[in-house]
Amino acid sequence: MAKYNVMSVLTNKRVQNVNLMQNVLTESGCIIKTRLGIHDASEDNCSNEGLIILHLTGSDDEIERLESKLNEIPGVKAKNNLLSSEDA
Repeated sequence: MAKYNVMSVLTNKRVQNVNLMQNVLTESGCIIKTRLGIHDASEDNCSNEGLIILHLTGSDDEIERLESKLNEIPGVKAKNNLLSSEDA
């Protein structure tokens, strides 16, 4: 039975929060297996909203600590989802 922790991180202050978010993600770097960042960008505009998707490993405490630290940053909303093949 496979289990996957997938955290979604949404920010509406991407440019302002980049350093704070990067520091928190770096602190938890050992539990981040995959990181995907998405934001709207064009030649004229770079959106201030962004979505990061994290595939996490590690203990429940480590994952909860990461989620809590990200949610302390103004303009950031993080939510972890545990997906299991048992639930499919």
